[in-house]
Amino acid sequence: MTLSRVVPVREALAAACLGALMFAAAPAHADKASADACAASLSADGKAIYAAAIGQVSSGADVRETVTSTTKSLAMSGQISRGSARSNAEAAGACLAQAGS
Repeated sequence: MTLSRVVPVREALAAACLGALMFAAAPAHADKASADACAASLSADGKAIYAAAIGQVSSGADVRETVTSTTKSLAMSGQISRGSARSNAEAAGACLAQAGS
């Protein structure tokens, strides 16, 4: 392969990588209104999880990690029922995913 054929391939590859990085760095367009509508149908404990986590998720935090840590904190402090914490976290997480996507 000649040098004249290698350079355009490298330039094209560099441009493709730069384009991918720019796309990955672009902020996600969150749909908070849809997430809020979803949260309206949650139980009281689910709403507590949603309310405690929405700020972090809207800021780009990982939904699963945020819901897990928030739920544990609320359950351990007695603010939500431990017995139904998992099911409420899953429901709240589904709503929060709409805000974080």
